[in-house]
Amino acid sequence: MSDYTNNVLAKVKAQNPNEPEFHQAVHEILESLDVVLARHPEYRAASILERLVEPERVIMFRVPWMDDQGDFHVNRGYRIEMNSAIGPYKGGLRFHPSVNLGILKFLAFEQVFKNSLTSLPMGGGKGGSDFDPKGKSDNEVMRFCQSFMNELYRHIGPNTDVPAGDIGVGGREVGFLFGQYKRLKNEFTGVLTGKGINWGGSLIRPQATGFGATYFAQEMLRTRGLEIEGKTFAVSGFGNVAWGAVQKITQLGGKVVTLSGPDGFIYDADGVKGEKIDYMLKLRASANDRVKDYADEFKVPFYEGKRPWGVKVDVAMPCATQNEIDVSHAKELVKNGCFCVCEGANMPTTYDGYKVFEEAGILYAPGKAANAGGVGVSGLEMTQNSMRLPWLREEVDERLQQIMRRIHEACTTTAEQFGFKGNYVVGANIAGFLKVADAMLDQGLV
Repeated sequence: MSDYTNNVLAKVKAQNPNEPEFHQAVHEILESLDVVLARHPEYRAASILERLVEPERVIMFRVPWMDDQGDFHVNRGYRIEMNSAIGPYKGGLRFHPSVNLGILKFLAFEQVFKNSLTSLPMGGGKGGSDFDPKGKSDNEVMRFCQSFMNELYRHIGPNTDVPAGDIGVGGREVGFLFGQYKRLKNEFTGVLTGKGINWGGSLIRPQATGFGATYFAQEMLRTRGLEIEGKTFAVSGFGNVAWGAVQKITQLGGKVVTLSGPDGFIYDADGVKGEKIDYMLKLRASANDRVKDYADEFKVPFYEGKRPWGVKVDVAMPCATQNEIDVSHAKELVKNGCFCVCEGANMPTTYDGYKVFEEAGILYAPGKAANAGGVGVSGLEMTQNSMRLPWLREEVDERLQQIMRRIHEACTTTAEQFGFKGNYVVGANIAGFLKVADAMLDQGLV
């Protein structure tokens, strides 16, 4: 990194202490941009980097709610409106005890580049709360969501900021949030995505991130004359992203042999297919947040407290959470012959792990490119809401495939143009940056 980008990073760390995930995300982006700044000094002259790393708006608020016993609780709510240069803020809401300002800033920062890559007119944002919906009754979750929206509604809208779901925010939570927004604003509008099919949602939205990551992996493999058919996959997680990925991989002839949870991972030599994919829905609905139940149900090995990256596979698809592949996991994957890593989660590989993949020369795609299918279909949902016309499943799926092919082409073409042929990280970072940076220049000092 140049002195200039190092100085920008140092300032980010100084102004945002104790936010390692945000520092990591900024570092990864800045590391790719020196070559761009050398060709385009106008970006430095307009302080584009300094403006990009600072959110346009950070909203924090208390969320009081009552449990079923009549006791009061208070959680903290957030919305990070990072950048709106190319469209309304767009990004999910996460309800999880781990949620804090630094994690949401990293997610919002990544979202800016991810949304840019989709070619759809969407800026980047993220939000959520340290509330944990697991173990709560429907009525408790409803009361929390209504209280959360009592503040958030002032800051969002179909042309301002359009949240979606993320970890801990599924169809139930989106429904309660949307209902309260409708009550407060007295209007029915596409202010949230991930809605129910009967009231403005899009087909395949729950599976879209996993579908999109699989389509991206397919394009990656084709650069080496390979197909998904006949390949073995290690997938982590068992939520919406993993569920969608397993469905599409199996449909395209691949075999998924692992799933994971906070408790460990399972190894299914016969592959996660048929009724086993359907069982993933039961795992999610149970709210137990453990994958051992799968091992008990289908009599397969379970590895307590372990992650699935020591299994011999062709392709790894981390679909759980940030930084789940560290340097030791990365080395093990490479040693065992894995030749493709396609991220379904947001920044699931540590910086040192990414460097292992880069040095080994394996195919490696960052989440900002590979997992953009979810927000891509959210963008399609926004379009359907604006038109007040639903699209058929096949039409949405075809448009999703087109989005992922365009992202793949943007990554590969841009990487080659700047002298990094085959490097998806650099290609994604630069391609995502250029569109946002040019829009910021066009719009002046905002």
